[in-house]
Amino acid sequence: MAYNVVYKKSVQRDLKKLGKAEAQHILNQIEEDLSKNGDTYPLLKGQFAGLRKYRVGDYRVVYAILGDDVLILRIGHRKDVYEKEI
Repeated sequence: MAYNVVYKKSVQRDLKKLGKAEAQHILNQIEEDLSKNGDTYPLLKGQFAGLRKYRVGDYRVVYAILGDDVLILRIGHRKDVYEKEI
């Protein structure tokens, strides 16, 4: 099933913290993989229960599937992406 990739406004702030090359690489991977196979990546537990994670090197993309859309909620380094609430 093909999904439409939609970004939450706060993702723009997350991407500004990264270098341009890293941010572009992550966005390319998101568009390539999550638009086709968004429902195959692992579900999260705890305070993020019901959300999914996608791994791009040391970075994690936290997202939700809403109908035909993949809503990207947060992008960050693996050591601190889960520390704040979404």
